[in-house]
Amino acid sequence: MTFRAFRYRFYPTAEQESLLRRTVGCVRLVYNKALAARSQAWEERREKVGYRETSKRLTQWKKEEELQFLREVSAVPLQEGLRHLDKGYTHFFAGHAKPPRFKKKRKGGSATFTKAAFRWRDGALYLAKCNEPLNIRWSRQLPKGAEPSTVTVRLEPSGRWHVSILVDDETVQPLPKSEKSVGVDVGIAHLAITSDGEKVENPRHLTKHYRRLRRAQKALSRKMKGSRNREKARRKVAKIHEKIRDSRNDYLHKLTTRRVRENQTIVVEDLSVKGMVRNPKLAQHISDCAWGDLVNQLDYKCQWYGRTLVKVDKWFPSSKLCSSCGHKVDSMPLSVREWTCPNCGTVHDRDINAARNLLAVGHTVSACGASVRLEGHCSGEQRRKTRKGKKQEPKS
Repeated sequence: MTFRAFRYRFYPTAEQESLLRRTVGCVRLVYNKALAARSQAWEERREKVGYRETSKRLTQWKKEEELQFLREVSAVPLQEGLRHLDKGYTHFFAGHAKPPRFKKKRKGGSATFTKAAFRWRDGALYLAKCNEPLNIRWSRQLPKGAEPSTVTVRLEPSGRWHVSILVDDETVQPLPKSEKSVGVDVGIAHLAITSDGEKVENPRHLTKHYRRLRRAQKALSRKMKGSRNREKARRKVAKIHEKIRDSRNDYLHKLTTRRVRENQTIVVEDLSVKGMVRNPKLAQHISDCAWGDLVNQLDYKCQWYGRTLVKVDKWFPSSKLCSSCGHKVDSMPLSVREWTCPNCGTVHDRDINAARNLLAVGHTVSACGASVRLEGHCSGEQRRKTRKGKKQEPKS
C-alpha cells in the first residue's frame, strides 16, 4: 500500500471561494485558540492538554455568542486542525521538530477534509456545503480506480488555490533491479556530483529572481500598512517566492527520479544543513540548493521503487581521503578544488573524489549496518563530551 498525494490547481467560483476562505479562517482560529489553551495550561499549572480536551473546548466555543460563525463551516476541517496540532506536539516532544507556532493570516492557510466531508463522483470532487464540484485543472490524471481518502485545500499567500488529493496508488511497483550504484556528493557550484564523474549544474533559482524579488520587497516596505496597495505589493512578493519554490521543486523531482531509476544503490552524506546555514556567507546559497529536500525525495522514492539509499555519517572525511590509496590529508580548505595525493601522486577533483569515497564506504555501511569513521576520528559531539570530561590543570 503506497499513499501518494496529487496536487492540482483549481479555480473556485465566488460562492466557493467565500466558503473556503471562511473555512480556512475558522481552522486557523480554532488552531490558535487550542494552541494558546495548551500553552497556558502548561505554563500555569504544568498540565498537559491533549486532543480530547481541545475537542471538548471546540464544542464549548461553538456555543459562545461571539463564535457562532464556527457552525457555518464544516466541522471536519476544524477537528483535523486540532489533530494536526496534537501531532505537532508529538513530534516536538519526540525531539523531531520545533514547538507548534501560531498561524498567520497573511501566509494563507489550509483545510483538510476526510471522507465524511467530501464526495468523489465520476471524477468530480464535491466538498462539504458546496453544491458545485471544484473546477480543477487536471495537469495529470489520478491512477485508474483510485479513490481519494483525504482532500486538503490550501490557499497560497499569493491568492492561488491548490488541492491535494491523497490516494492509494497501486501503480507504484518496484523497478527491475540494476547492477549500477552511485555515490552522490552535494555542493554549491554544482548541485550534485556523482562518483562516475558527472556534475549536475546548480540552477540557482533564487539568484535568477533575486533582482525582481529585491525590487518587489523594497516596494512593499514603502507601502502604508493596511492599505490596498500594500496588499497588492505583498501578493507580488508572494508570487515571486512561489515561482522560485515551484521551479526548485520541479528541478529536484526530475533529478531524483532519474537517479532512482538508473541506480540500485545510492549513497549520500548525512549532512547537518541546520548547522551549515549558520555560516552567514554561505547560508543563502545553501538554502537555495535545498539539500534536505534532495535527500528526502531520494529517501521516499527509493522506498517506492525498491532501491537502497545509504546515508554515510556526516563526520566521515570524504574530501580528505584519497580514493586510490586511502591516504588522509590533515586539512582541506573549501578553496581547494583539486589536490594531489602526497602518498601516491594521484590528482583528484575534490568533489568527484568525495563521491567515490562515499560510494566505497556506502557498501560497507549497508553491509555491516553501522556508521563508518576512520580510526581515531570522532564526531564534534564526542569531542565536546571529551573536553567537558577533562579536568582543568592548575595554572603554574
